[in-house]
Amino acid sequence: MNVLVTGGMGYIGSHTCIQLLQANITPIIFDNLYNSKASVTSRLHEVTGQELAFVKGDIRDKELLVSTMRQYNIDAVIHFAGLKAVGESVQKPLEYYDNNVNGTLVLVDAMREAGVNSLIFSSSATVYGDPHTVPITEDFPTSATNPYGRSKLMVEECLTDFQKANPDWSITLLRYFNPVGSHQSGRLGEDPQGIPNNLMPFVAQVAVGRREYLSVFGDDYATPDGTGVRDYIHVMDLADGHIAALTKVGDRSGLHTFNLGTGNGSSVLDMVKAFEQASGKSIAYKIAPRRAGDIAECWADPAKAEKELGWKATRSLQQMTQDTWRWQSENPNGYPE
Repeated sequence: MNVLVTGGMGYIGSHTCIQLLQANITPIIFDNLYNSKASVTSRLHEVTGQELAFVKGDIRDKELLVSTMRQYNIDAVIHFAGLKAVGESVQKPLEYYDNNVNGTLVLVDAMREAGVNSLIFSSSATVYGDPHTVPITEDFPTSATNPYGRSKLMVEECLTDFQKANPDWSITLLRYFNPVGSHQSGRLGEDPQGIPNNLMPFVAQVAVGRREYLSVFGDDYATPDGTGVRDYIHVMDLADGHIAALTKVGDRSGLHTFNLGTGNGSSVLDMVKAFEQASGKSIAYKIAPRRAGDIAECWADPAKAEKELGWKATRSLQQMTQDTWRWQSENPNGYPE
């Protein structure tokens, strides 16, 4: 099976490519390198011992997408490509709608032209907005508190309408909670361009001396220690969730929706303490005002994915922090240019 992986040079995409190869599925990476580096391909080769096909391109380039799908006889698409920072989306909503929503519409149109009708979409728990209760099941009402979340929700709605009109298509919506961790080799990890928007890479960069301190956005939430609570999931568990979705429902027509999370919530300060234990470093932090669009707590009920996909997150918080520290300490400046 040949799978086009949009955004395959990015954090989650690159780790998923490793697991695809493990499952004897051939990934073809399609990425514009906006928030990733070309050197990821050499690391993937190093870890897997295999050369991966890479096409540099933007998902809004329909002609290139169609020709790539035809050239590599693509059977299915896993769609990671998109802008992903909540704070930035508040500042640049138009860019987020263009890249995430318009980009996906162009991609689906290209798939239709190339005769590919199996899509796995990288969605997000942000589509649940500010949930009234936790844990969150897939039938919770959806809403959004920021343009990033709204772009994911818009794409879900577009794909839902499209699948209804094209019932032979298989479309899977995977709603991620908070991916952290790195490949156990220490050769692949999260390497955001500029200032990290997510907690773990920021904590790791403080530990390795790249940043002076962590800003903790809000300590007055209605949570045990006042800081935001999230469901942190190891990126390799998340990658395994894509393989399960591809092999279990990728060839089954219909709309399939799954939460990918652990079912456990950890606060920002819980994560800081866990990282201090894993790294042996003290993490300096300062309390800052809440960020626009952030919510108090959010964690998954992942029972549906376990029942229907046979998938369950197995890696512990200790593994997540140890693997993150291995990556960051061995690659203090991230991937080479």
